[in-house]
Amino acid sequence: MKFEGAWTALVTPFKEDGLIDWDGLKKNVDFQVREGISGLLPMGTTGESPTLSHEEHNEVNKRVFEFAGGRCGVLAGCGSNSTSESIKSVEAARNAGIRAALIIDCYYNGPSSFELRTRHYEVIAKKFPDVSFVPYIIPGRTGCEMSAHDLALLAANCPNVPAVKEATGNIERMEIEGRILPADFSILSGDDGITFEMMASPKIRAKGVISVMTNLTPGAISQMCRFLLEGKPGAAEEIHKKLKPLFDVITVKVKRSVSIKGISYAVVDKFRNPVPIKTMMNGLGLPAGAMRNPLGKMTPAGVLIVRDALKTVWKMSPEVLKPIEDFYGISVEKRLNDDSVWESLCEKV
Repeated sequence: MKFEGAWTALVTPFKEDGLIDWDGLKKNVDFQVREGISGLLPMGTTGESPTLSHEEHNEVNKRVFEFAGGRCGVLAGCGSNSTSESIKSVEAARNAGIRAALIIDCYYNGPSSFELRTRHYEVIAKKFPDVSFVPYIIPGRTGCEMSAHDLALLAANCPNVPAVKEATGNIERMEIEGRILPADFSILSGDDGITFEMMASPKIRAKGVISVMTNLTPGAISQMCRFLLEGKPGAAEEIHKKLKPLFDVITVKVKRSVSIKGISYAVVDKFRNPVPIKTMMNGLGLPAGAMRNPLGKMTPAGVLIVRDALKTVWKMSPEVLKPIEDFYGISVEKRLNDDSVWESLCEKV
């Protein structure tokens, strides 16, 4: 399996009763495949893995693999802050036929870089030598971080660790990785907004992205990655510019005012993935559904920001969103201009 190009961190669509929308999930997978995606990652952060039961988690991995039917790669989300829990998830994925898994740095209990390498990643990788593992380095969510140097040692000790999902946002660290990791090792961007920079940099030489925004625009982001892999940065940059308004709203920060004892205070709300992407999908009419608690609807100010980003892209580069119309049978323009659609996605404050 080649870990390059655009991979989608899939959302998990839910029905009104809160159960998983399997028909919607299958439709979304079919859309991804039709648009030429390299691979799919179910049960990552975008898939709301923290709020799914272990049984649901394993079933989503299994069904996505079945829905894909060998038409693209599948990287099972098997991350946990417990090594034993990750092992159970990998075992379930392996039994379903999946031969690649994403493992994350251990959040909350916060092991050192040495412990992450020797007591977590190496333990799992050596237990399943026929499974390829992709470490996920995202200190902004985990509060810990396997170092670039321990990653290089891990890759040397475990040949079934051929790639990393790099979501530190630390270009200096990535340039170190580019120097010390094997030439055939795949650095994959975990941040849509800097994918172009990572892939175009001769010091990093990233080979692709595990993307949030490909839930909406798999074709455009796949093409951007192909251009970069083919040595056509100019053509890739043109696509990057068209997509930038969407990359800028994967996380949304807005202010609201609260009154306490007659005094007004400003509160900053940070709506993180997958709240903005699911809001956009719901607004356009794609299977997504509500978030599971504690995630929920955005405030009106937040919804306005993501709606405006979509309007900008639709006005300037409609071809980016046109595949949604063709596949899902919806009118992007009609939905973008229907106030009632977007008002229904707002949380009252």
